[in-house]
Amino acid sequence: MSKTVPLSSVDSAWLGMEDPTNLMMVTGVLTFDRPVSFARFQELLEVRWLKFDRFRMRVRESHVPLNPPYWEEDANFDIRSHLIRTALPKPGGKIALQELASNLLSTPLDFSKPLWQFHFIEEYEEGSAIIVRLHHCIADGMALMFLLLAMADFTDDAPLHKYSDDSTPKKKKRRKLLRGGISVIAQRAVNTVNFTRSTARFIKKERDAIFADRGHLFNIAKTGADGAIAVSRLLLRPSDPQTIYRGKLGVRKQGIWIDPIPLADVKTIKNATGTTVNDVLVTALVGGLRHYMIERGESVEGVNFRAAIPVNLRKADEMEELGNKFGLVFLSLPIGIEDPLERLQEVHKRMAKLKNSSEATAALGLLSVLGLTPKEMQAGIVGQVAAKATAVMTNVPGPPIPLYMAGGKIKSLMFWVPQAGRVSLGLSIISYAGQVMMGIVTDTGLIADPDKILDGFNVDYTYLLDITRPQEEE
Repeated sequence: MSKTVPLSSVDSAWLGMEDPTNLMMVTGVLTFDRPVSFARFQELLEVRWLKFDRFRMRVRESHVPLNPPYWEEDANFDIRSHLIRTALPKPGGKIALQELASNLLSTPLDFSKPLWQFHFIEEYEEGSAIIVRLHHCIADGMALMFLLLAMADFTDDAPLHKYSDDSTPKKKKRRKLLRGGISVIAQRAVNTVNFTRSTARFIKKERDAIFADRGHLFNIAKTGADGAIAVSRLLLRPSDPQTIYRGKLGVRKQGIWIDPIPLADVKTIKNATGTTVNDVLVTALVGGLRHYMIERGESVEGVNFRAAIPVNLRKADEMEELGNKFGLVFLSLPIGIEDPLERLQEVHKRMAKLKNSSEATAALGLLSVLGLTPKEMQAGIVGQVAAKATAVMTNVPGPPIPLYMAGGKIKSLMFWVPQAGRVSLGLSIISYAGQVMMGIVTDTGLIADPDKILDGFNVDYTYLLDITRPQEEE
C-alpha cells in the first residue's frame, strides 16, 4: 500500500482556490551567465530536489465526506514529466522568455501527477534559463526560495553530493561553510522576507502569544481582544474601489520584469530619506500604477487601494519544511499622491503602522479555517477577502551573494505568487547578489500592456535617485 499524508488545512485552502482564471502556482524564472548542462541539472534534481518525498507525491481527493485531500506516492513517477527541455524561438531574448513564462502562468499543472515542473531553456542570451512552477499547496514562496537555495552552491565546481565524505579536515571545513552560508541566508530571509525586518521580528515575537495553534482560527479569540479585532477588521473592512485593475478575469496572464537595478542605489534613496529599501521600491511601484491610470484616462484624485502582502511566519529551524506558513497584511497604496517624495513618506508611515498589527496571524488562521470548510463555501469566503485588495505584493529577499547551480552562476531571479479570488494584479520585488528586480503579472483582459506600469516605476525611481544621489563636484 502506497504512503499517504493528509494535507494541512492551510494547504487544503490553497488547493481549493485553484481556478482556471487564477491558477494557484508559485512561478519563478532563473537565468544563468553560461550554458548549463541539461544532464547535470537533471542529476541535481534527482539528488537534491527529489530527496523530499513530497515531490514524488500527487494530490488525491478523499472519498470520505469532510476528510481532507491527501498526498499519495505516484507509482508512475517519471522525472521526464517534470523536467521539460525546451527552446525559445529565434532570436530568443528577454521578450521570448517573458512570452514563455506568460504561457506557463496561464497553463495549469497536471493534477494526475506531482504538482511541479522545471522548464529548461538550454540557450538563453549567453547562458541558459529555467522556469519553475510549483503548486501553492506544496509550499509557499519562502519555502520554494529555500529549496532552490538548498540546491545551489557557492562555487561552480562544488560536488553534486554535498560533501557526504567528511573524512578529511578540508571537506569538513567546506561542509561547515556551506551549511553556515545557507543558515545565514535562511536567517536573513526570516528577518526580511516580504516586508521590513522590524515587521518580521514583530510577527515572530507575537506569533506564539497570539496564535499558538496555527490550525484553528478560534484560538485567536482565546488570546483576547487583539486577535478578535484583527479578524473582524480583516473581514469587515470595505471593498477596494473600482479601478481599471479590477474586473472580470480571463485565462490569459502576462508576466514581465525589469532589468536588475543596483541595491546600493536603492539604499542611497532610503538613507537620504530615512525610510527603508522596501518603502522606496513600493513608492516607485505605486507611481507606476498611478502613471498607468492617468495614461488610461482614469481619475487618481484621492485614490487608495490595497495590496495584500504575505508575511513569513516561519522560525529559522522551519525553513526547510514544505507547506504554507505565512500570514497577510493589507497595505493601502497612496495612488492619489503625485509627488514621489511625499508619497515615499506616506508609504513609510503606513508600513510603520502595520508593524503593530495582528493581521498576519489572523489571516493565517482564516486560511486554516477555509481549508476545513466545504468547497461550495470556500469561493464565497475567498471572494470576500479578495475584494479587500486590488493586488498581491511580495518582497522576497534572495541571497546577498552569487550562487551556482549545476555549474552555472545564477545571473538573476524572478518570482510570482498566485492571486487568489478575483485579484488580477501581482507585484513582485526580489533582491539577489546586490541587485533588485521588479516583476508584474496581470490579466491580459484588464491590463494588456503591463510594461507601461514598469515604465512608470522607472520614471519615479529615477526621480528619487536623482534628487537624493550626492552631486558630483564640477
